Amino acid sequence: MKINKVLNNLLILPLCGLISFSGISQELDPYLQELIAKGINKSQTVRINSIEEEQAVLDQRIAKSTFIPKVTLNGSFTRLDDDLTFDDETQSLLQATQKLLIKEAVGIPFNFPLPDGTPLRDAPNLQDKNILKASADFDWILFSGLEATNAVKASKHKASSLNYVGMAEKEKIALKIITAYDQLALVYASEKVLTSSEEYLNEQELFVRKAIERGLATPIGRKKIELAQQQLEGKKLDYQHKKVLLIEQLSQLTGEDKNQLKAMVPQLQIIGFDVLNETEKRNEIKALEEAEQATLYKAKMQKSNFIPKVAVKGHYEFLENDLSLLDPKWYVGVGVRWNVFDGNQSRLKAKKTELESLKFRERIEEAEEMIGLSLINSQMNYESKLQTVKIVEKEIELAQETYEMVNQQYKNNITSLNDVLDALTELEKANFKYQEAVFNQRRAITELLHANGTLKY
Repeated sequence: MKINKVLNNLLILPLCGLISFSGISQELDPYLQELIAKGINKSQTVRINSIEEEQAVLDQRIAKSTFIPKVTLNGSFTRLDDDLTFDDETQSLLQATQKLLIKEAVGIPFNFPLPDGTPLRDAPNLQDKNILKASADFDWILFSGLEATNAVKASKHKASSLNYVGMAEKEKIALKIITAYDQLALVYASEKVLTSSEEYLNEQELFVRKAIERGLATPIGRKKIELAQQQLEGKKLDYQHKKVLLIEQLSQLTGEDKNQLKAMVPQLQIIGFDVLNETEKRNEIKALEEAEQATLYKAKMQKSNFIPKVAVKGHYEFLENDLSLLDPKWYVGVGVRWNVFDGNQSRLKAKKTELESLKFRERIEEAEEMIGLSLINSQMNYESKLQTVKIVEKEIELAQETYEMVNQQYKNNITSLNDVLDALTELEKANFKYQEAVFNQRRAITELLHANGTLKY
Protein backbone atom coordinates (compact mmCIF):
# COMPACT_ATOMS: atom_id res chain seq x y z
CA MET A 1 0.00 0.00 0.00
CA LYS A 2 1.05 3.60 -0.52
CA ILE A 3 0.80 4.24 3.22
CA ASN A 4 3.30 1.49 3.93
CA LYS A 5 5.61 2.95 1.29
CA VAL A 6 5.54 6.32 3.02
CA LEU A 7 6.16 4.56 6.32
CA ASN A 8 9.17 2.73 4.94
CA ASN A 9 10.58 6.03 3.68
CA LEU A 10 10.13 7.43 7.17
CA LEU A 11 12.03 4.54 8.73
CA ILE A 12 14.81 4.35 6.15
CA LEU A 13 15.40 8.12 6.20
CA PRO A 14 17.80 8.19 9.18
CA LEU A 15 19.98 5.54 7.55
CA CYS A 16 20.29 6.83 3.98
CA GLY A 17 22.85 9.51 3.26
CA LEU A 18 23.35 10.32 6.94
CA ILE A 19 25.63 7.55 8.24
CA SER A 20 28.89 6.04 7.09
CA PHE A 21 30.71 3.14 8.72
CA SER A 22 33.58 3.20 6.25
CA GLY A 23 36.15 3.26 9.06
CA ILE A 24 37.83 6.48 7.91
CA SER A 25 39.20 8.39 10.89
CA GLN A 26 37.26 11.57 10.13
CA GLU A 27 34.78 12.21 7.37
CA LEU A 28 34.35 15.96 7.23
CA ASP A 29 32.32 17.47 4.45
CA PRO A 30 34.60 19.49 2.09
CA TYR A 31 32.41 22.54 2.62
CA LEU A 32 32.73 22.08 6.39
CA GLN A 33 36.51 22.00 6.00
CA GLU A 34 36.26 25.22 3.98
CA LEU A 35 34.16 26.82 6.72
CA ILE A 36 36.73 25.81 9.35
CA ALA A 37 39.51 27.37 7.27
CA LYS A 38 37.51 30.60 6.94
CA GLY A 39 36.76 30.61 10.66
CA ILE A 40 40.45 30.26 11.49
CA ASN A 41 41.38 33.05 9.06
CA LYS A 42 38.69 35.27 10.57
CA SER A 43 39.77 34.75 14.19
CA GLN A 44 41.46 37.81 15.71
CA THR A 45 42.92 35.62 18.47
CA VAL A 46 44.67 33.43 15.91
CA ARG A 47 46.02 36.46 14.06
CA ILE A 48 47.30 38.05 17.28
CA ASN A 49 49.01 34.80 18.24
CA SER A 50 50.56 34.61 14.77
CA ILE A 51 51.94 38.13 15.20
CA GLU A 52 53.41 37.22 18.59
CA GLU A 53 55.01 34.12 17.05
CA GLU A 54 56.53 36.28 14.31
CA GLN A 55 57.88 38.62 16.99
CA ALA A 56 59.54 35.67 18.73
CA VAL A 57 61.15 34.64 15.42
CA LEU A 58 62.45 38.19 15.03
CA ASP A 59 63.87 37.96 18.56
CA GLN A 60 65.91 34.98 17.35
CA ARG A 61 67.28 37.01 14.46
CA ILE A 62 68.08 39.91 16.78
CA ALA A 63 70.00 37.59 19.12
CA LYS A 64 71.89 36.03 16.20
CA SER A 65 72.79 39.48 14.87
CA THR A 66 74.91 39.98 18.00
CA PHE A 67 77.78 38.24 16.19
CA ILE A 68 77.46 40.30 12.99
CA PRO A 69 80.08 43.10 12.78
CA LYS A 70 78.69 46.59 13.22
CA VAL A 71 80.01 49.57 11.24
CA THR A 72 79.16 53.10 12.29
CA LEU A 73 79.87 56.31 10.34
CA ASN A 74 80.40 59.44 12.45
CA GLY A 75 80.54 63.09 11.49
CA SER A 76 80.83 66.22 13.63
CA PHE A 77 81.90 69.87 13.70
CA THR A 78 83.11 71.55 16.88
CA ARG A 79 84.28 75.14 17.46
CA LEU A 80 86.36 75.84 20.57
CA ASP A 81 86.69 79.24 22.19
CA ASP A 82 90.36 79.32 21.11
CA ASP A 83 93.11 77.14 19.71
CA LEU A 84 94.73 74.72 22.13
CA THR A 85 98.44 75.60 22.33
CA PHE A 86 101.51 74.86 24.42
CA ASP A 87 102.14 77.07 27.48
CA ASP A 88 104.71 79.92 27.23
CA GLU A 89 107.55 77.97 28.85
CA THR A 90 107.10 75.02 26.51
CA GLN A 91 106.92 77.33 23.48
CA SER A 92 110.13 79.09 24.59
CA LEU A 93 111.83 75.73 25.00
CA LEU A 94 110.69 74.67 21.50
CA GLN A 95 111.99 77.97 20.02
CA ALA A 96 115.39 77.51 21.71
CA THR A 97 115.60 73.94 20.49
CA GLN A 98 114.78 75.10 16.96
CA LYS A 99 117.62 77.68 17.07
CA LEU A 100 120.11 75.06 18.21
CA LEU A 101 119.14 72.80 15.35
CA ILE A 102 119.57 75.65 12.83
CA LYS A 103 123.01 76.55 14.23
CA GLU A 104 124.09 72.92 14.04
CA ALA A 105 122.85 72.69 10.47
CA VAL A 106 124.79 75.76 9.25
CA GLY A 107 127.86 75.15 11.43
CA ILE A 108 127.47 78.05 13.88
CA PRO A 109 128.78 77.32 17.37
CA PHE A 110 125.96 76.91 19.82
CA ASN A 111 127.19 79.84 22.03
CA PHE A 112 127.13 82.31 19.09
CA PRO A 113 123.91 84.26 18.51
CA LEU A 114 121.75 83.34 15.53
CA PRO A 115 121.88 85.98 12.78
CA ASP A 116 119.01 88.45 12.75
CA GLY A 117 116.25 87.71 10.29
CA THR A 118 116.64 83.96 10.48
CA PRO A 119 113.08 82.61 9.98
CA LEU A 120 111.71 80.49 12.82
CA ARG A 121 108.49 78.43 12.74
CA ASP A 122 105.89 78.85 15.42
CA ALA A 123 105.04 75.77 17.51
CA PRO A 124 101.96 74.02 16.03
CA ASN A 125 98.68 74.09 17.91
CA LEU A 126 97.78 71.07 19.90
CA GLN A 127 94.27 71.45 18.48
CA ASP A 128 92.75 74.06 16.18
CA LYS A 129 89.58 75.66 17.47
CA ASN A 130 87.61 74.58 14.36
CA ILE A 131 87.33 70.79 14.41
CA LEU A 132 85.70 68.90 11.51
CA LYS A 133 85.73 65.13 11.86
CA ALA A 134 84.55 62.20 9.73
CA SER A 135 85.26 58.69 10.98
CA ALA A 136 84.10 55.09 11.00
CA ASP A 137 83.86 52.70 13.96
CA PHE A 138 83.99 48.91 13.68
CA ASP A 139 82.65 46.66 16.46
CA TRP A 140 82.60 42.87 16.33
CA ILE A 141 81.63 40.63 19.23
CA LEU A 142 83.62 37.41 18.99
CA PHE A 143 82.27 35.74 22.13
CA SER A 144 79.20 36.87 24.09
CA GLY A 145 79.75 34.57 27.04
CA LEU A 146 76.96 32.29 25.68
CA GLU A 147 74.45 35.08 26.39
CA ALA A 148 73.45 35.51 22.74
CA THR A 149 73.45 31.74 22.14
CA ASN A 150 71.06 31.12 25.02
CA ALA A 151 68.91 34.06 23.92
CA VAL A 152 68.55 32.46 20.47
CA LYS A 153 67.47 29.15 22.02
CA ALA A 154 65.04 30.86 24.40
CA SER A 155 63.42 32.77 21.52
CA LYS A 156 63.23 29.61 19.43
CA HIS A 157 61.35 27.71 22.14
CA LYS A 158 59.11 30.72 22.75
CA ALA A 159 58.18 30.82 19.06
CA SER A 160 57.49 27.09 19.13
CA SER A 161 55.30 27.52 22.23
CA LEU A 162 53.29 30.26 20.55
CA ASN A 163 52.89 28.05 17.49
CA TYR A 164 51.34 25.29 19.60
CA VAL A 165 49.13 27.84 21.36
CA GLY A 166 47.88 28.91 17.93
CA MET A 167 47.21 25.31 16.93
CA ALA A 168 45.22 24.76 20.14
CA GLU A 169 43.18 27.89 19.42
CA LYS A 170 42.51 26.66 15.89
CA GLU A 171 41.22 23.38 17.33
CA LYS A 172 38.79 25.29 19.56
CA ILE A 173 37.50 27.23 16.57
CA ALA A 174 37.18 24.02 14.55
CA LEU A 175 35.19 22.38 17.39
CA LYS A 176 32.78 25.33 17.54
CA ILE A 177 32.20 25.26 13.79
CA ILE A 178 31.83 21.46 13.67
CA THR A 179 29.31 21.59 16.52
CA ALA A 180 27.24 24.33 14.85
CA TYR A 181 27.44 22.48 11.53
CA ASP A 182 26.29 19.20 13.09
CA GLN A 183 23.48 20.97 14.92
CA LEU A 184 22.34 22.39 11.59
CA ALA A 185 22.60 18.91 10.06
CA LEU A 186 20.40 17.60 12.90
CA VAL A 187 17.81 20.27 12.10
CA TYR A 188 17.77 19.29 8.42
CA ALA A 189 17.46 15.60 9.30
CA SER A 190 14.62 16.37 11.70
CA GLU A 191 12.84 18.40 9.03
CA LYS A 192 13.03 15.40 6.71
CA VAL A 193 11.39 13.29 9.41
CA LEU A 194 8.63 15.91 9.70
CA THR A 195 8.21 15.93 5.92
CA SER A 196 7.67 12.19 5.91
CA SER A 197 5.21 12.51 8.80
CA GLU A 198 3.37 15.21 6.87
CA GLU A 199 3.09 12.99 3.82
CA TYR A 200 1.68 10.20 5.93
CA LEU A 201 -0.83 12.47 7.64
CA ASN A 202 -2.01 13.68 4.24
CA GLU A 203 -2.56 10.09 3.18
CA GLN A 204 -4.34 9.37 6.45
CA GLU A 205 -6.55 12.44 5.97
CA LEU A 206 -7.55 11.16 2.53
CA PHE A 207 -8.33 7.75 4.04
CA VAL A 208 -10.48 9.28 6.79
CA ARG A 209 -12.31 11.58 4.32
CA LYS A 210 -13.29 8.63 2.16
CA ALA A 211 -14.32 6.71 5.25
CA ILE A 212 -16.60 9.60 6.28
CA GLU A 213 -18.20 9.68 2.82
CA ARG A 214 -18.98 6.00 3.16
CA GLY A 215 -20.32 6.40 6.66
CA LEU A 216 -17.47 4.41 8.20
CA ALA A 217 -16.02 7.34 10.24
CA THR A 218 -17.16 10.57 11.87
CA PRO A 219 -15.96 14.15 11.24
CA ILE A 220 -14.21 13.96 14.64
CA GLY A 221 -11.57 11.73 13.04
CA ARG A 222 -10.83 14.35 10.41
CA LYS A 223 -10.49 17.06 13.09
CA LYS A 224 -8.00 14.86 14.94
CA ILE A 225 -5.97 14.59 11.74
CA GLU A 226 -6.15 18.36 11.29
CA LEU A 227 -4.94 18.87 14.86
CA ALA A 228 -2.01 16.55 14.25
CA GLN A 229 -1.19 18.51 11.09
CA GLN A 230 -1.24 21.82 13.00
CA GLN A 231 1.04 20.36 15.66
CA LEU A 232 3.35 19.27 12.87
CA GLU A 233 3.37 22.79 11.45
CA GLY A 234 4.36 24.09 14.89
CA LYS A 235 7.32 21.70 14.99
CA LYS A 236 8.37 22.76 11.49
CA LEU A 237 8.29 26.43 12.54
CA ASP A 238 10.40 25.63 15.61
CA TYR A 239 13.03 23.90 13.49
CA GLN A 240 12.97 26.77 11.01
CA HIS A 241 13.82 29.19 13.83
CA LYS A 242 16.65 26.90 14.95
CA LYS A 243 17.97 26.84 11.40
CA VAL A 244 18.02 30.65 11.22
CA LEU A 245 19.91 30.91 14.52
CA LEU A 246 22.47 28.28 13.53
CA ILE A 247 23.08 29.90 10.15
CA GLU A 248 23.60 33.22 11.93
CA GLN A 249 26.06 31.57 14.32
CA LEU A 250 28.01 29.95 11.48
CA SER A 251 28.10 33.25 9.62
CA GLN A 252 29.57 35.00 12.66
CA LEU A 253 32.14 32.24 13.24
CA THR A 254 33.30 32.00 9.63
CA GLY A 255 32.34 35.25 7.91
CA GLU A 256 30.58 33.19 5.23
CA ASP A 257 27.64 34.74 3.35
CA LYS A 258 24.31 33.71 4.86
CA ASN A 259 22.79 32.94 1.48
CA GLN A 260 25.64 30.55 0.80
CA LEU A 261 25.04 28.87 4.14
CA LYS A 262 21.33 28.55 3.45
CA ALA A 263 22.11 26.80 0.17
CA MET A 264 24.11 23.99 1.80
CA VAL A 265 22.56 20.75 3.02
CA PRO A 266 24.72 19.37 5.85
CA GLN A 267 24.57 15.69 6.76
CA LEU A 268 25.36 13.71 9.89
CA GLN A 269 27.90 10.91 9.63
CA ILE A 270 28.90 8.40 12.27
CA ILE A 271 32.71 8.42 12.39
CA GLY A 272 34.58 5.11 12.00
CA PHE A 273 35.94 3.21 14.97
CA ASP A 274 39.63 3.03 14.03
CA VAL A 275 40.13 6.59 15.28
CA LEU A 276 40.45 5.22 18.80
CA ASN A 277 43.75 3.51 18.04
CA GLU A 278 45.76 6.75 17.88
CA THR A 279 46.90 9.05 20.67
CA GLU A 280 49.04 12.16 20.41
CA LYS A 281 50.24 14.74 22.87
CA ARG A 282 47.86 17.69 23.07
CA ASN A 283 48.98 21.05 21.68
CA GLU A 284 48.31 22.64 25.07
CA ILE A 285 50.90 20.35 26.67
CA LYS A 286 53.40 20.97 23.87
CA ALA A 287 52.96 24.73 24.30
CA LEU A 288 53.64 24.53 28.05
CA GLU A 289 56.69 22.31 27.53
CA GLU A 290 58.15 24.71 24.99
CA ALA A 291 57.45 27.66 27.30
CA GLU A 292 59.24 25.80 30.11
CA GLN A 293 62.30 25.28 27.89
CA ALA A 294 62.24 28.95 26.89
CA THR A 295 62.39 30.06 30.54
CA LEU A 296 65.21 27.62 31.30
CA TYR A 297 67.33 29.06 28.48
CA LYS A 298 66.43 32.56 29.60
CA ALA A 299 67.77 31.70 33.07
CA LYS A 300 71.00 30.40 31.49
CA MET A 301 71.27 33.62 29.51
CA GLN A 302 71.00 35.67 32.70
CA LYS A 303 73.59 33.51 34.48
CA SER A 304 76.03 33.92 31.56
CA ASN A 305 76.37 37.60 32.46
CA PHE A 306 79.43 36.59 34.56
CA ILE A 307 81.23 34.87 31.64
CA PRO A 308 83.91 37.11 30.02
CA LYS A 309 83.02 38.60 26.65
CA VAL A 310 85.48 39.23 23.82
CA ALA A 311 85.12 41.86 21.10
CA VAL A 312 87.16 43.58 18.38
CA LYS A 313 87.12 47.39 18.17
CA GLY A 314 88.34 49.48 15.22
CA HIS A 315 88.38 53.19 14.38
CA TYR A 316 89.40 55.15 11.27
CA GLU A 317 89.55 58.94 10.69
CA PHE A 318 88.84 60.12 7.15
CA LEU A 319 90.01 63.75 7.74
CA GLU A 320 93.54 64.32 9.04
CA ASN A 321 93.79 68.13 8.97
CA ASP A 322 91.69 68.69 12.07
CA LEU A 323 93.20 65.93 14.15
CA SER A 324 95.03 66.96 17.27
CA LEU A 325 98.69 66.10 17.69
CA LEU A 326 97.64 63.27 20.00
CA ASP A 327 94.85 61.77 17.86
CA PRO A 328 95.66 58.62 15.82
CA LYS A 329 94.33 58.26 12.30
CA TRP A 330 93.23 54.67 12.94
CA TYR A 331 93.48 51.92 15.49
CA VAL A 332 92.37 48.30 16.01
CA GLY A 333 92.12 46.47 19.29
CA VAL A 334 90.77 43.36 21.00
CA GLY A 335 89.08 43.74 24.35
CA VAL A 336 87.73 41.53 27.13
CA ARG A 337 84.83 42.55 29.35
CA TRP A 338 84.32 40.57 32.52
CA ASN A 339 81.47 41.42 34.84
CA VAL A 340 82.80 40.15 38.16
CA PHE A 341 80.08 41.47 40.50
CA ASP A 342 76.83 43.24 39.59
CA GLY A 343 75.22 43.42 43.01
CA ASN A 344 73.63 39.94 42.63
CA GLN A 345 71.18 41.27 40.02
CA SER A 346 71.93 38.59 37.40
CA ARG A 347 71.77 35.79 39.97
CA LEU A 348 68.45 37.02 41.38
CA LYS A 349 66.97 37.47 37.89
CA ALA A 350 68.04 33.94 36.96
CA LYS A 351 66.49 32.58 40.16
CA LYS A 352 63.23 34.38 39.39
CA THR A 353 63.19 32.91 35.87
CA GLU A 354 63.87 29.41 37.21
CA LEU A 355 60.86 29.78 39.50
CA GLU A 356 58.84 30.72 36.42
CA SER A 357 59.93 27.47 34.77
CA LEU A 358 58.77 25.57 37.88
CA LYS A 359 55.35 27.17 37.45
CA PHE A 360 55.22 25.83 33.89
CA ARG A 361 56.18 22.38 35.15
CA GLU A 362 53.29 22.44 37.64
CA ARG A 363 50.92 23.58 34.90
CA ILE A 364 52.11 20.73 32.67
CA GLU A 365 51.44 18.13 35.36
CA GLU A 366 48.05 19.67 36.14
CA ALA A 367 47.11 19.75 32.44
CA GLU A 368 48.21 16.14 31.94
CA GLU A 369 46.02 15.03 34.84
CA MET A 370 43.02 16.97 33.54
CA ILE A 371 43.51 15.71 29.99
CA GLY A 372 43.89 12.14 31.26
CA LEU A 373 40.61 12.44 33.14
CA SER A 374 38.97 14.07 30.12
CA LEU A 375 40.20 11.22 27.92
CA ILE A 376 38.69 8.60 30.21
CA ASN A 377 35.42 10.52 30.41
CA SER A 378 35.32 11.01 26.63
CA GLN A 379 36.00 7.31 26.07
CA MET A 380 33.15 6.27 28.36
CA ASN A 381 30.86 8.91 26.89
CA TYR A 382 31.61 7.65 23.38
CA GLU A 383 30.87 4.05 24.35
CA SER A 384 27.64 5.19 26.00
CA LYS A 385 26.49 7.18 22.96
CA LEU A 386 27.36 4.30 20.66
CA GLN A 387 25.25 1.97 22.77
CA THR A 388 22.44 4.54 22.70
CA VAL A 389 22.42 4.41 18.89
CA LYS A 390 21.96 0.63 19.03
CA ILE A 391 19.16 0.94 21.58
CA VAL A 392 17.30 3.55 19.55
CA GLU A 393 17.57 1.35 16.47
CA LYS A 394 15.67 -1.30 18.41
CA GLU A 395 13.14 1.30 19.55
CA ILE A 396 12.51 2.26 15.91
CA GLU A 397 12.05 -1.37 15.00
CA LEU A 398 9.57 -1.84 17.85
CA ALA A 399 7.73 1.40 17.00
CA GLN A 400 7.43 0.31 13.37
CA GLU A 401 5.98 -3.07 14.25
CA THR A 402 3.61 -1.48 16.77
CA TYR A 403 2.39 1.00 14.22
CA GLU A 404 1.83 -1.64 11.56
CA MET A 405 -0.19 -3.71 14.00
CA VAL A 406 -2.32 -0.75 15.23
CA ASN A 407 -2.83 0.51 11.68
CA GLN A 408 -4.07 -2.90 10.58
CA GLN A 409 -6.39 -3.09 13.59
CA TYR A 410 -7.77 0.36 12.77
CA LYS A 411 -8.54 -0.68 9.22
CA ASN A 412 -10.37 -3.70 10.61
CA ASN A 413 -12.32 -1.48 13.04
CA ILE A 414 -10.70 -3.15 16.04
CA THR A 415 -9.07 0.01 17.43
CA SER A 416 -9.57 3.79 17.23
CA LEU A 417 -7.87 6.53 15.24
CA ASN A 418 -6.37 7.84 18.49
CA ASP A 419 -4.35 4.67 18.83
CA VAL A 420 -3.09 5.04 15.25
CA LEU A 421 -2.03 8.64 15.85
CA ASP A 422 -0.40 7.68 19.14
CA ALA A 423 1.56 4.93 17.38
CA LEU A 424 2.60 7.38 14.67
CA THR A 425 3.72 9.87 17.33
CA GLU A 426 5.84 7.22 19.01
CA LEU A 427 7.37 6.30 15.68
CA GLU A 428 8.14 9.93 14.98
CA LYS A 429 9.68 10.33 18.44
CA ALA A 430 11.84 7.28 17.82
CA ASN A 431 13.11 8.77 14.57
CA PHE A 432 13.87 12.10 16.24
CA LYS A 433 15.59 10.25 19.04
CA TYR A 434 17.70 8.37 16.51
CA GLN A 435 18.81 11.59 14.85
CA GLU A 436 19.81 12.99 18.24
CA ALA A 437 21.63 9.76 19.05
CA VAL A 438 23.64 10.04 15.81
CA PHE A 439 24.39 13.68 16.65
CA ASN A 440 25.47 12.81 20.20
CA GLN A 441 27.64 9.92 18.95
CA ARG A 442 29.40 12.28 16.56
CA ARG A 443 29.85 14.86 19.32
CA ALA A 444 31.29 12.16 21.59
CA ILE A 445 33.82 10.90 19.04
CA THR A 446 34.84 14.47 18.15
CA GLU A 447 35.43 15.23 21.84
CA LEU A 448 37.39 11.99 22.16
CA LEU A 449 39.53 12.92 19.15
CA HIS A 450 40.18 16.30 20.71
CA ALA A 451 41.01 14.71 24.07
CA ASN A 452 43.58 12.30 22.63
CA GLY A 453 45.11 14.92 20.32
CA THR A 454 44.12 13.37 16.98
CA LEU A 455 41.43 15.80 15.84
CA LYS A 456 41.98 16.64 12.16
CA TYR A 457 40.16 19.38 10.29
